[in-house]
Amino acid sequence: MKFTRVFAFMALAGLAGSAFATNGYFSHGYGMKAKGMAGAATASSDDAFGGANNPASMAFAGNRIDLGADLFSPVREASRAGGGLNGTSESNSEYFLVPEFGYNRMVNNNLALGVTVYGNGGMNTNYPANLGSNILGGSGKLGVNLVQLVVAPTAAYQIAPNHSIGISPLIGYERFKAYGLQAFGMNSTDNTNLTNRGDSDDAFGYGVRIGYMGKITPTVTIGAAYASKMNFSRFKKYQGLFAEQGDFDIPENYNLGVAWQATPAVKLALDYQRINFNGVASVGNIAATSLIPANVAAGLGLGADAGSGFGWDDVNVWKLGMEYKYSQKLTLRAGVSHADNPINGADFGEAMFNILAPAVIENHATLGFTYTLASGNEMTMAYMHGFENDVSGADPFFGGTDKIKMYQNSLGFQYSWKM
Repeated sequence: MKFTRVFAFMALAGLAGSAFATNGYFSHGYGMKAKGMAGAATASSDDAFGGANNPASMAFAGNRIDLGADLFSPVREASRAGGGLNGTSESNSEYFLVPEFGYNRMVNNNLALGVTVYGNGGMNTNYPANLGSNILGGSGKLGVNLVQLVVAPTAAYQIAPNHSIGISPLIGYERFKAYGLQAFGMNSTDNTNLTNRGDSDDAFGYGVRIGYMGKITPTVTIGAAYASKMNFSRFKKYQGLFAEQGDFDIPENYNLGVAWQATPAVKLALDYQRINFNGVASVGNIAATSLIPANVAAGLGLGADAGSGFGWDDVNVWKLGMEYKYSQKLTLRAGVSHADNPINGADFGEAMFNILAPAVIENHATLGFTYTLASGNEMTMAYMHGFENDVSGADPFFGGTDKIKMYQNSLGFQYSWKM
């Protein structure tokens, strides 16, 4: 009954909307314990979020339910100078509730079965109109909303004492809508399925994550996980916007981690993550392709296989976290992370195209704690600040220079039941 209630809450809240744009459009971490340590969790087994971090960790996580939610606040701004439609526009949508859920059950001493449900990420902007026109020349307000929810049933098995492997089939749901892009009508292969299509369109997808975890000494644990590209069905309402006729997949990614119990009270964790955005055409294709009239005439308009994407590069992410056991009941956490910027403003038209998704954050700092109740259940909180960053580039439509910038904050709470 407890599992059913929290899973239903998670599913409903997840569909209500989310918008992450921290490391590209991936979250900086999954699970509040990981988020308090800047996302460094590949070699940790403190919760039931192995389906998002490292499936092998569930073999050491014990029987538990983790239910959490982040109040996420990205502040986005776009401006143009030296061309047409000069000015500054700020996205109005600044607060999003992003839930996550994990469940784990030890079938025996070696085998664990569970499920992780999480918002992988998303893109959301909502720029107002000024005298009827928005900053990209369309009518009315301008924006997009992309929500991605992943369900990851997980099995983990200790193949030897202190060594485990795990697998999580990934079942994905995403929805998308866009409005205010009328100015791109001449650049689209299908301008009737480009913008302002009413209700959000839906897509379903699948993939897999596999992992390994090993406690190689009494104080050192290592971990590794790999997730395939999640292939989704197409957004038919937006087949004139996204490359490959409305296709929008979640890219292949992998992570490596090590955790060192430096003292009985202090643990340090270091993660490396690679996200291959360039392998998803709608994200990685060159932004300027469909902005050049000759290319549009040659069939390379928006929505074509080689049509414009957001021009994002593959990124490397480094995460360093520290955990301090202050007392039997209170554990404190802190972390920092650095990610490559997927947006290269020097590429022609890229800053303009990414007004829709200004995912330019590179550096994060986090704090967190867990308090253990007399029952053994836990309350965990985590705070994140994404430091302001900006990217500028030449505008191919209106001339002059476009500039996009963003900073972020999030505050999350998680309650965990030990069973």
